Amino acid sequence: MKALVFREFGQSDVLKYEEIATPKISKDEVLVEMKAVGVNFADIYRRKGNYHLAGDPPYILGYEGSGIITEVGSDVTDYKVGDRVAFADVPFSNAEYVAAKESHIVPIPDEINFEIAASIMLQGLTAHYLINDSYKIKSGDVALVHAVAGGVGQLLTQMILLKGGEVIGLTSSQEKREKALSIGAKEVFLYTDNWVSQIKEFTKEKNGVDVVYESVGSTIMDSFEATKVHGTVVFYGMAGGDPVHIDPRMLMDTSKTLTGGDLWNVLISKEERLRRSNELFNWIATKQLIVQQPTVFPLKDGKLAHDLLESRKSTGKIILSV
Repeated sequence: MKALVFREFGQSDVLKYEEIATPKISKDEVLVEMKAVGVNFADIYRRKGNYHLAGDPPYILGYEGSGIITEVGSDVTDYKVGDRVAFADVPFSNAEYVAAKESHIVPIPDEINFEIAASIMLQGLTAHYLINDSYKIKSGDVALVHAVAGGVGQLLTQMILLKGGEVIGLTSSQEKREKALSIGAKEVFLYTDNWVSQIKEFTKEKNGVDVVYESVGSTIMDSFEATKVHGTVVFYGMAGGDPVHIDPRMLMDTSKTLTGGDLWNVLISKEERLRRSNELFNWIATKQLIVQQPTVFPLKDGKLAHDLLESRKSTGKIILSV
């Protein structure tokens, strides 16, 4: 089979499109003929050597994707050859075929295509736990969403609205601001502006937002400043650099809460994957959740996909088609 591989850590030019052995499945696995693969910042971090990678070279990136089952293990009972499936956490997916445990895949409804399914799994399930587990959005809540025009940001915005909340967004350009406003954000400020004071003025009745979904990291103290007394900051990423250490006395003095979240602490069973993904797919099928059409590159052009993601000029999801 063909796969996108690399043998040394570095820039995007280390990625090569090569022939390698097709994986063999165990009795509790299925073989998936891949159709679409999600590209995420974790792939870039692994390519550069900043994240853990299993196995030995040649390394294969990718954890998220969709495709068709072509072979099932002897212990697999809920799936058959020909089923359309997706996953959020199966490694080595930058390839024509992937071996996936039955417990890690979910069925794709007929109304949803492979590209949308691959777009929604990791980012959609992340947004889903953020509004349900890290901080449960209530009707009337005002939420500040960092990187509001990004893949998670767009989904998070719409899900907050579904739960009866209101969204203020932060982004890096006027073009991205317009995108966020078009999907329902009440107001969007730019990182280049004095956004903390703008948010305090915009929310003067509360003197801050109820919750901040903080994915930048280096902005965490500004996020606390933009949060009302008794408010919450949800830390779930650090795309802009490491956060400072938080003094718990500040939390005590302001009655504010710092919480976090990680998808892998949520997707702990087959049942959780099915329950959460089914709700996502239902929102999409009923058009309560609109997923921006992804930017698509052929698998062999993985370098170009990585370059676009690293440029931070994209909005929505980047997909490799197989």
